[in-house]
Amino acid sequence: MKIIVDAMGGDNAPDVTVRGAALAAKEYGEDILLVGQPEAITAVLRAHGLENTEHLTIMPASDIVDMHDDPATVLRRKPDSSMAVAFKLLKAGEGDALVSAGNTGALLTGATLYGGRIKGIRRAALAPVLPCEGGEVMLCDAGANTECTAEMLLQFAFLASLYAEKNNGLKSPRVGLVNNGTEDTKGDPLRREAYALLKAAGDAGRLNFVGNVEGSQVPLGACDVAVCDGFMGNVLLKTVEGTAKFMAHEIKKVFTASAGTKIGYLLCKKGMDDFREMFNQDKVGGAPFLGIAKPVIKAHGSSNEIAVMNAVRRAIAYTKSGMIDAVKENIQYMTVE
Repeated sequence: MKIIVDAMGGDNAPDVTVRGAALAAKEYGEDILLVGQPEAITAVLRAHGLENTEHLTIMPASDIVDMHDDPATVLRRKPDSSMAVAFKLLKAGEGDALVSAGNTGALLTGATLYGGRIKGIRRAALAPVLPCEGGEVMLCDAGANTECTAEMLLQFAFLASLYAEKNNGLKSPRVGLVNNGTEDTKGDPLRREAYALLKAAGDAGRLNFVGNVEGSQVPLGACDVAVCDGFMGNVLLKTVEGTAKFMAHEIKKVFTASAGTKIGYLLCKKGMDDFREMFNQDKVGGAPFLGIAKPVIKAHGSSNEIAVMNAVRRAIAYTKSGMIDAVKENIQYMTVE
């Protein structure tokens, strides 16, 4: 298997992307194509004693997609950027999956243009996972589509449910529609129409639809898949992340308030370390664009080398999962006439 890595994408590129790719090559033994400026990539490898790493190949690209570039036009204006070249390699079949921590909008545009949506899928969706009571919850969509139709929300539900089943090993994942109340009459016209479609799919036994879920219920494990438009999903994602950081900061203040509380911290340090690890996004690595006909994984822009390595792991697992074939086999249940 060959995994294409956009070496110049992300806030800390190329240093962390190159080191993360090298770690992945050593850990997983799959071929990694590092796309970017050869001199910069070689300098990072040399600086960290990684120049002789097996399974690494440098693919030259002279330009860079900046976080401030226009997502809709940048790949056309910068055809020799690392992201554009990476997508051309993916389209040509020279790699099995693509990983990038670069500009999300540009990555979605490239995934759609070069990877192509699976026939019948209206829009690709981002599906990251968050810790919740009892395990993890998957958000879909988490930022790719700020304006959606009810049919798109139905497709997000199927896509995320299949992904949770294929990649996370969940049998019959519980699907909830994020709404401002649990009653079936709650929400705006979009949410009410989507509810009707999801309930019909649930009644037909094609989805395990558990109804509307409020934002407060998502971290409490009310569902395995939380369906929402990209605007709501992104706000929910960032709110949970921010709340976790706030709580960790406040707990630290409590434990460092006096000599007595510092002793108390030492006694429960293992539990506090476990709490921090629960919200460690580095171990997740990245999230796929569900609905794209070829695997494209979006890593966080501020990823470190461990996160990049795990994004490659996720790309390998996603490619092997049969997820894309499963979507094609079930597409007839995801469309509305």
